[in-house]
Amino acid sequence: MSELKILLSEKEMPTHWYNIQADMPELPDTPLNPVTKEPLGPQDLAAIFPMELIKQEVSQERWIEIPDEVRDIYRIWRPSPLIRARRLEKALDTPARIYYKYEGVSPAGSHKLNTAVPQAYYNKAAGIKRLSTETGAGQWGIALSQACNFFDLECTVYMVKVSFNQKPYRKSLMEIFGSNVIASPSNLTESGRKILAEFPDSNGSLGIAISEAVEDAAKRDDTNYALGSVLNHVCLHQSIIGLEAKAQMEKAGFYPDVVIGCSGGGSNFAGIAFPFINDKIANKSKTRLVAVEPISCPTLTRGEYSYDYGDVVGLAPIMKMNTLGASFMPPGIHAGGLRYHGVSPLVSKLLQDGLIDAISLGQTSVFQGAILFARAEGLIPAPESSHAVQAAINEALEAKEAGEARTILFNMSGHGLLDLPSYDLYLSGKLEDFPLPEEDLKKALERLPHV
Repeated sequence: MSELKILLSEKEMPTHWYNIQADMPELPDTPLNPVTKEPLGPQDLAAIFPMELIKQEVSQERWIEIPDEVRDIYRIWRPSPLIRARRLEKALDTPARIYYKYEGVSPAGSHKLNTAVPQAYYNKAAGIKRLSTETGAGQWGIALSQACNFFDLECTVYMVKVSFNQKPYRKSLMEIFGSNVIASPSNLTESGRKILAEFPDSNGSLGIAISEAVEDAAKRDDTNYALGSVLNHVCLHQSIIGLEAKAQMEKAGFYPDVVIGCSGGGSNFAGIAFPFINDKIANKSKTRLVAVEPISCPTLTRGEYSYDYGDVVGLAPIMKMNTLGASFMPPGIHAGGLRYHGVSPLVSKLLQDGLIDAISLGQTSVFQGAILFARAEGLIPAPESSHAVQAAINEALEAKEAGEARTILFNMSGHGLLDLPSYDLYLSGKLEDFPLPEEDLKKALERLPHV
C-alpha cells in the first residue's frame, strides 16, 4: 500500500449506506405540502418519486442495503482513493497531515454519480420511462444522464442558464449520453414563462430550474423527478464516501481532527461528514466537521433557519432548513453547484444542534487555493471542490502557526477539467467576489412562507 494513496479492495466497498437519521439527537421538523401546508405524506411524493426512495427519505433504519445492481455499477470507480497531499503539505511548510478523498475518478468526474445510479435504478424498477431534473454547474446533470443511460431511461435536464453559457462542455457530455438539455428559465414550462415574464434577462437559479423539472415530471405519468442534493435519500447514498474514508483513514493510522466538505444543497458535505458525525454524537471523537460555502450564497452562515419552499415557484415541498429565501437570485459565480438558496434539512439541523460548523469563502480565494493545490498535487479541482481545498489550506496554515500536527480530511468531490474557462478568467484577473449585501438578504427573507 502506497504511503500517498490509501486504497480499499473491491471486497471492502460498503454493502450498505449509512442513515444518520438513526443517530441524530433530534430529527428535523416534518416537511410540508406546498399547497395545503399540512405535514407531507408518502402520497404527496408519489407523483414524482418511486416508493423505494420515499421510504428511504423517511427511514430511521441505520443501515440500508445497497442493491447488487447498484454495487455492480459502483465498481466502475469505487472504492475511490484516499490520497495524502504530501506535496501540498511541503508547499505550505505545515506539520499538518492533509488527506483528500478523490471522487473525481467517477465517470461523471464528481461524487454525483453515487446517488444518480440508485435513483435511476429505483425508478427503472418502478416502471418509470423518463426522468426530469435540474443542474447548476452540470455535474449532477452529467451524472444523471450517465445513470439513465445505464438503465435505458430518457432524461431531460433543466440547466441554470448562467452555467449553460459558462460551461458548454458539460452540456455536451449530457447530450453524449442522450439527455435533452434546456437552458433555465425556459419557455417550455409555466414556471419558466412566469419567471421570464418578470425577469426577461434572468440568468436562472437552481430554485427556478427545480420548479421547471418538478412541473415537467408532475405533468407526465411516465416521468419522475430526480434531485441531486438536499433530500435525505440523496445524503444517504452519498454516505458511501465517508464510510470508505473512515476505513481508509484507519489503514493510514490516523483519525481526522477536522473533516471538510463544500456545501450547496449539502449532499457533498453530508457524504464525507455524516459517518464521522456518528462518532461525535456517540462521544467517541471531538472532530470538527466544517461545511464550506460561497460568500455570495451563504445559506448556512447567514441564512435563516425556517420553513421555506425548495423552489422558486412553490411546487416543491416546504422544508425546515437554513435558507436565503426561495426568491433569492445568486450572482453568476463559477461554483454553479453551490448557488442554491437552501440546504439539506439534515445538515441544517446538525448545524443548529452544534454538531457541525460552517464557514464562507470568496470566489477569488478559492481559485487561488485551487491553483496552489493543482501545482502541488497535479489535479485541477472543480470550483465547488475548491472551497474545501481552500478551507483545508487555511486549516494547515493554522496548524503551522500553532505548531500542531493536525490531521485534515477533505472531500475533493470533482475535477475541474471542464471548468478551464473559469480558471482562464481567474488567471487573467477578471474573476470577482460577490459578497451578499444585507439588504438583498433581507428582501429575499421577507417572502418566506407563513406556516
